[in-house]
Amino acid sequence: MALHILKMAVGVKNVEHLCRVQERRLTTMRDAGDPEVLRHWTRNTPKRADKIIDGGSLYWIIKGYVRARQRILSIERSKDSEATKKCAFVLDRLVVRTVLRIARPIQGWRYLEPAGAPLDQDQKIIEMVDMPEEMARELRDLGLI
Repeated sequence: MALHILKMAVGVKNVEHLCRVQERRLTTMRDAGDPEVLRHWTRNTPKRADKIIDGGSLYWIIKGYVRARQRILSIERSKDSEATKKCAFVLDRLVVRTVLRIARPIQGWRYLEPAGAPLDQDQKIIEMVDMPEEMARELRDLGLI
């Protein structure tokens, strides 16, 4: 069974902002002639990497809520110029919105067991009711949806 990662999206305002930030990074890579690989760098390499790359996702905490996820395609290890170890989560470009779930701030990342992962938002509901994200959050907090 796949294992997931929970991570804060520091400085990101909403899911759309996350997508714009990632698209800018890919554009910079394209303009530089580099391969367009979406990586999120972190210091610590997960010890359970084999379970993560077996279908796991990176769940993004944005403004106090888990709001989206991206599938982790692979995990790369590297060292920078000062020989500091680094780890990159190589991410799928598709950002999937999740049902909002309150999340406390964390440093770095945490493992997220499948049973604790928020469900993806139902595409049919999104198509039928195109409401702003904050309105949906308030209605969920009130238990109305």
